[in-house]
Amino acid sequence: MLQPEKQLEIIKRGVVEVINDGELLEKLEASWKGGKPLKIKAGFDPTTPDIHLGHTVLLEKMSQFQELGHEVIFLIGDFTGMIGDPSGKSEMRKPLSREEVLENAKTYKEQIFKILDVEKTKVVFNSEWMSAMTAEDMIRLASRYTVARMFEREDFKQRWVNQNPISIHEFMYPLIQGYDSVVLQADVELGGTDQKFNLIVGRELQKEYGYEPQCLVLMPLLEGLDGVKKMSKSLGNYIGITESPKEMYGKIMSTTDTLMLRYYELLSHISLEGLHLLKEKMEQNKVHPKHVKENLALEIVERYWGSDAALKAKEEFEHIFKEKGLPDEIPVVEFEWEDDEMWVPKILKLSGLTSSTGEAIRLIKQGGVTIDDERHNDPDGKLARGSYLFKVGKRRFMRIKSKG
Repeated sequence: MLQPEKQLEIIKRGVVEVINDGELLEKLEASWKGGKPLKIKAGFDPTTPDIHLGHTVLLEKMSQFQELGHEVIFLIGDFTGMIGDPSGKSEMRKPLSREEVLENAKTYKEQIFKILDVEKTKVVFNSEWMSAMTAEDMIRLASRYTVARMFEREDFKQRWVNQNPISIHEFMYPLIQGYDSVVLQADVELGGTDQKFNLIVGRELQKEYGYEPQCLVLMPLLEGLDGVKKMSKSLGNYIGITESPKEMYGKIMSTTDTLMLRYYELLSHISLEGLHLLKEKMEQNKVHPKHVKENLALEIVERYWGSDAALKAKEEFEHIFKEKGLPDEIPVVEFEWEDDEMWVPKILKLSGLTSSTGEAIRLIKQGGVTIDDERHNDPDGKLARGSYLFKVGKRRFMRIKSKG
């Protein structure tokens, strides 16, 4: 196990805030001297089935703790997921059904071990203790925190000021998340900056129950491909860890130089010394940003798909973008035209190239749709029956044919 000071340096890489440094160093020193690993907790509500690179920021930090010799607890919030985390929400969030939560949780368990060591990870569900609580237990838990303290949270305060409804069950969410830390006796809890209030509640509840308070490690919310907004599937600026190798590689290569360095810091396994050297070389123009980006794309694709798939994705990317060629494999979709001619946005939707005709219209107006090597700029345009090669964005190709 590394010296506590060195451990703290590694832990703080890419971190927004530690609450607090002194306490965490003391815990690391006690762990180092006593040979007893710290309990590192991170909770994930399975509200969506797929994990993207934004989610992996926490997972990578958990992996670092594992490498430092500590015990990682991956908490699946199947109970809290049915409440819905109100953090940052301007209105009530619709709770998920137990069936939806459990189905998503199953997918999470399959995906997280692409990053975490399965032998060193303890997976728990907070329904294990929350479902056993009686009404009396829940009331006693609620008595541990005041409404005034709840209104210290900005989203609750703003909703109250704007006279937007707040349900009582929403106050229970941070209490239950905090109580998870009491049950698990966590030494450290990881979370995004949007979780700061909930994590602090965990510290306070641990004190209430007579335990030493956990330290908090707050991670940034990873920007999506637009470089501005948080990575999100709903915003379409995400990189999913189950996406195809060529899709992942192409998306990473599309990032700006600034965003690329951000991804290096939060997602790459490059050492701290290597990261500092890389930044220096880029500032001094001693290395071409494209080569740096290629290395990042190869590393991330290899992590989820293996080295052969990563190299193949790189070759295909260069073939398409350097030589203006076509992918080796182009999917073919065939369906019935509704008439002799069909509206192009509808073709895009029916083929699966876009999720809606609205998205198709937006892409056409932005110049992101090419048909048979010609840019299609008319959102009202139609195509006669036939076979067409569609290209959407920079990487998506599809051969679309009309039946009959």
